[in-house]
Formats: sequence, structure tokens, C-alpha cells
Amino acid sequence: MPLELRVPSAGESISEVQIRTWLKSEGDFVRMDEAVAEIDTDKASMEVPAPVSGILRKILAPNGSDAAVGAVIALIEEMDEPVPLDADKGGESPAESVPEPEKAASEGTRRVMPAAQRVLGQAGIPPSSVEGTGPGGRVLKEDALRAVEGSSQPPPSATDSPPTAAEPAEPSPDPPAPPSVNAPPRETRAAGGDAGQSVPSTSAPGREEESVRMTAMRRVIAQTLVSAQRNAALLTTFNEIDMTAVIDLRKRYRDLFLERHGVKLGFMSFFVKAAVDALQSVPAVNAMIEGSDIIYRRYQDIGIAVGGGRGLVVPVLRNAESKGFAEIERTIADFAARAQRDRIELSELTGGTFTISNGGIYGSMLSTPIVNPPQSGILGMHAIQDRPVAIDGNVVIRPMMYVALTYDHRIVDGREAVTFLKRMKDQVESPERIWLEV
Repeated sequence: MPLELRVPSAGESISEVQIRTWLKSEGDFVRMDEAVAEIDTDKASMEVPAPVSGILRKILAPNGSDAAVGAVIALIEEMDEPVPLDADKGGESPAESVPEPEKAASEGTRRVMPAAQRVLGQAGIPPSSVEGTGPGGRVLKEDALRAVEGSSQPPPSATDSPPTAAEPAEPSPDPPAPPSVNAPPRETRAAGGDAGQSVPSTSAPGREEESVRMTAMRRVIAQTLVSAQRNAALLTTFNEIDMTAVIDLRKRYRDLFLERHGVKLGFMSFFVKAAVDALQSVPAVNAMIEGSDIIYRRYQDIGIAVGGGRGLVVPVLRNAESKGFAEIERTIADFAARAQRDRIELSELTGGTFTISNGGIYGSMLSTPIVNPPQSGILGMHAIQDRPVAIDGNVVIRPMMYVALTYDHRIVDGREAVTFLKRMKDQVESPERIWLEV
């Protein structure tokens, strides 16, 4: 009797996941603990391992579909080795019928996941030339896509797959007319097809559309942001910071800092340290509402927004008040690297007391960030640009950054918000105050 493959528990608050992609197809042999599928939660991605070795007989939840935690998503027929198709007729031996990724693993080479093998095969890139970032050096689909992007050949679509015997490949349609700047070429998903699969629209050239199912993470982000706008009294205050002192300090000590700590000295550590000081000076910005009570946190767990492989994630820097510059920079660099591979742990994305978002790395000059409930404040950093400013009666050119603090007016008064942002400005413009704690 086939064994049921169920959605594993993904955290206390998570009751539903989305099937991101199946790494194996029906009829494939899988080994115990081998990743069979990737699923998305509202916070991160995770792999679903095979509980036993056997044949994947039936996939019950296609790519892009939602499934409750504990739901059956596939059936696996347990067996020790794959059964050869023509064992009685002198056909392949069991060893010859093992899938290529398993054969590679048994020969001592790096394992190439099926999705990655498919992408590399379409691009004509040998798997041996790709560096794997998965456990044990496995080559993941993300590694394959990066390798394709770095080659001279165009990267294949994440949803492309080779035609099966039952569905022969159709000739490619003529390319559409060049799109306008504001209307990029798009495609529309076929009716009744798997989520994420799309076919060219039959509409006029330049007016194609694409229907793509929202990921679990994007759906929760949308719900959270709308909830924040509806349930909190959000207000934003602005200021600008002269970055001259920090830039000069980084130039003087960046080589020594890198040699001593093995990580670059960035701007973010200065803002984290300044935020810790400001949060301690204005504790209302670090508080939250719980029922009819205000909870004041005496610790500073600061969320750092980083761009991930599938969007923005906000891992939390725990007890930032107890960390030095080097530890802060190392942690943020680790967050950024793992976010690109969708390897941020669920536990790292919850429980922040304040958030810092740096839109300046994308060129943003000014914005009004939205508070992440139940937090009461978020700091928006922006691009550094040389601007004329008046100093001691003279107009000089200085590297300036606009900063924005969005806060929940139910907890934080305007005076407190302005005081908080001014405190941060003073700390960053005179970074020696951070060390002197004044």
C-alpha cells in the first residue's frame, strides 16, 4: 500500500503552505530523506524530504497549489531499489535505472537536484561547472539559474520544462512586436493549467497579459500591510543626515576593520547602533499594544530588511544592544547571503521590536515605510547624494541622506517621534558619541 507524503509542520503559527515546485516527477525513484518538493510558507521556503525510499507514484497537489499542514500531497510506494523495466528480458540492471542525480551521488560527485539539472540541460551548461550552495554541496535550482544568468545564453524560465512523450513540443510562435516602455511583454496562464505555467495570449501584439498565482509569502505581506494601514494610526516624520563623518571614518578604518574582523564595515551597523541608543532614549518607539496594555520591551530586536531570491524578507538581529559593529556586520552579511538562496530560518523572521529598511541601495530618495505590526516604528534609509547645505553661514556640498520614521501614533506622540529621529541624526553625524554613549 503506498505511503502518504504529508505537508510537514512549518511552525506554530503556520497552518497552510503553497507547493512551490516538485523536484521529482511521478514514476521517479526517491531515496529516504531526499528532497521531493519545495514548499513556501508565509515567511520562508523549505524542502519536503521523502520519509522512505521508493517510487513517487502520485502527486496530489500540483505546483502552485495550497495545502494544509498535515495534508497528503503525494503517494510513495516503498521499495529499496528501483525495479528495472525489462529485468526478465536482459534490459537495464537496477544500478543502470537509478536516476542521474542518484547515480552521481553514488559515484562521489556532487548531487544535482532535478530542477537544477533541467535548467542546466536547457542552457547546455555542464553541472560540474556550477558551484552548489545546498547541503553537502548540492546544486540547487537557484544555483543553476545564477549560472545561466552568468553565461552568454538567455536564462530559461523558472517554469520551463521539456516536453513529455505524450505532449510533443510545438513550434515556437513568432515573437511579439517590441513592447512599449510602460507595457512589457507578458503572457497569460492557460485555463485549467498548473499555477505558474503560462502560454502566449491570443490578444494583439504588445497587449499580452500574465496571470501568476501569488506566493504564500506575498499574500501574507499584502494582508499585513493592509492590516497595518487599517488598524494603526500611522504617521511619518522626516529628517536628513550629513554622512560626512561616517564616510570619512569608513575610509580610514575599512582596510583595518576587514583585516581584523573578516567583514566589510558598512553603513548599516552605524544605523543599528544609533537606533539602539534612540530606542533606549525613547522607549515608546520600541513598544507594542497588546489589548488595552502597552508592552515596553527592554531589549532591542531589530529587523533588517534584505532583498531575497523571491522578494523582501526581514530577519531579526536579536539583542542588538549587546552586539558590536563587527558582529552586526557579519550577521547582516549572513542574512543577505542566505536570503538570496531562500535559506532564512522561520525563527529568524519573527519577534522584532523595530525595523530598518534601506531603500537607498535601490536608488530611493524618499519614502514612507509601513510599520510591521505589532511593532510601533520603522526607519527608512535612502540614497546618499551630494547636496548644497548651509553650515556656519556658508553653503557647502555634503553627502546627505533623507531618513523617515513611520510610527504608530496610538503609542508614539509626535514629540517622541521627532526626538527619536533627531537622536539618530546626532549619533550618525557624530559617530564617536556611539562609543562614548552620550
